[in-house]
Amino acid sequence: MNMKDCGITSDPNSLYETNNLATSTKNLYKSKKLMPTIGSWYKMLLKKAKENTDKNYEFHYSYLTKVMKQYVRELNGQMAYFDGQSTFELLDGIPFINLDISSLEERFARPLAQQILLSWIWEKYVKKNSEDREKATKKRVIVDEAWMLLPFQEAVDFLNKMARRARKRNVSLAIISQRFQDFYENEAAQAVLTSSDTKLFLAQDKSEISYLKEVFKLSEGEAGFLVTCLIGEGLLKVGSDSAIIRITPTKKEFEFVETNLNKLASKNE
Repeated sequence: MNMKDCGITSDPNSLYETNNLATSTKNLYKSKKLMPTIGSWYKMLLKKAKENTDKNYEFHYSYLTKVMKQYVRELNGQMAYFDGQSTFELLDGIPFINLDISSLEERFARPLAQQILLSWIWEKYVKKNSEDREKATKKRVIVDEAWMLLPFQEAVDFLNKMARRARKRNVSLAIISQRFQDFYENEAAQAVLTSSDTKLFLAQDKSEISYLKEVFKLSEGEAGFLVTCLIGEGLLKVGSDSAIIRITPTKKEFEFVETNLNKLASKNE
């Protein structure tokens, strides 16, 4: 099953069932059509493979069906969680949405999930926010452990797009990363950081401070502070202004940010 088989065209109305409309004097209710899934695409691929009479394509069909089998839910594929209809709805008024893919297999599943989520964030969260400019609210996209995105060009393109265009849609981008050298070695990713007006630096390793000093034009005093500061201390730069700050989370905030496994274990005892 593909888009054409579902009757989906460039007409937005083709996304809805035509025989399931209920009208009243006040409302018009529409039911969305089920979208093609990896499973339906796999079935179509098998059909095409059986119909194929060109020996030059036999290997390609065989290879594709073997690779895609692991994504098919009906076959209990290893990554079948990618196969199915979307059940997630972005609810207005929700203060915080956490999209966590840390438990996914790192080599294949996590990069794929990452790309799907980045596309969803831009289309459903960022662009949708400015459809009605009178109702557009302030939103922020926070990318934690951003250095893990850098090996993937599509992810770097997403960060650049967010940095350049999200503010026009009343959305800001916050990037959090422990490893700056990865950004230093990637010019496109480095541009994302340098274009930001607000930067917060926490304690830095001596091996990386020279990179930070070069890119962000830190003074000798600022660089020296960052390699000697204590936990919770940092350097905040807004435009050309700098200030040394100390961050003291509340007990409630610690429930969300604590990552020390020993402390978490003792808390649950």
